[in-house]
Amino acid sequence: MAPEQRRSTFRPCIDLHEGQVKQIVGGTLSDCSDEGLKTNFVATQPPEYFAGKYRDNSLEGGHVIKLGPRNDEAARRALAEWRNHLQIGGGITADNAREWLDAGASKIIVTSYLFPGGNFDLERLQTISSLVGKDRLVVDVSCRRRGDKWFVAMNKWQDITTMEVNKENLNMLAQYCNEFLIHAADVEGLCQGIDEELVKKLGEWVTIPTTYAGGAKSITDLETVNRLSGGQVDLTYGSSLDIFGGIVSFDELVKASKQEH
Repeated sequence: MAPEQRRSTFRPCIDLHEGQVKQIVGGTLSDCSDEGLKTNFVATQPPEYFAGKYRDNSLEGGHVIKLGPRNDEAARRALAEWRNHLQIGGGITADNAREWLDAGASKIIVTSYLFPGGNFDLERLQTISSLVGKDRLVVDVSCRRRGDKWFVAMNKWQDITTMEVNKENLNMLAQYCNEFLIHAADVEGLCQGIDEELVKKLGEWVTIPTTYAGGAKSITDLETVNRLSGGQVDLTYGSSLDIFGGIVSFDELVKASKQEH
């Protein structure tokens, strides 16, 4: 008898910028200045409020992302609210990875560290995988489209690396981690729809749990991702959620996600 078909589920997020929970248009982040930064939402509640909300709704596999400096304290508070259930990303290296696991992260998420000078460094991936264990490592292959291909983007999605997101490269990365996080940086924070072509390709390519983020604007997007990816890809909602100033009901989305299962 064939195993039961996996279905896509909702994965929550906490994006931190300057110590506050924010929703930002992904392509506008910069290391140089905040001059061109486009912010959709700034929370009045602290990060631990959202962590507690995810805990109370049993939403596993969420991620806390530190967008730039001055976010460590806020991130620690979020992790402490629901220890060993939230992933942490943003500035993670082999030097600080264990520290974040000790702070309560379920897994660490790594991108820029793997791409010194924009070029993939397999040795760095092997090092951090050995250090924390494959089962506690998420590789962030967030990307930007170039023509009909996608390339990994790093440093707040400003810099395009030489690594193409394709089946061959994802299979190679999957030897050292047990999950992928993929922000479609071109549509992140715009609430104008997901990159359906990328989701479909990911459904064909990935062999390990994968979460897609970028452009989700309605509850029906969850079923769309499920259909396009064959249930292989989960979906993060950000700016479109009412808890982040949007129009999609968090409570209704949680209900819909759980009904799917």
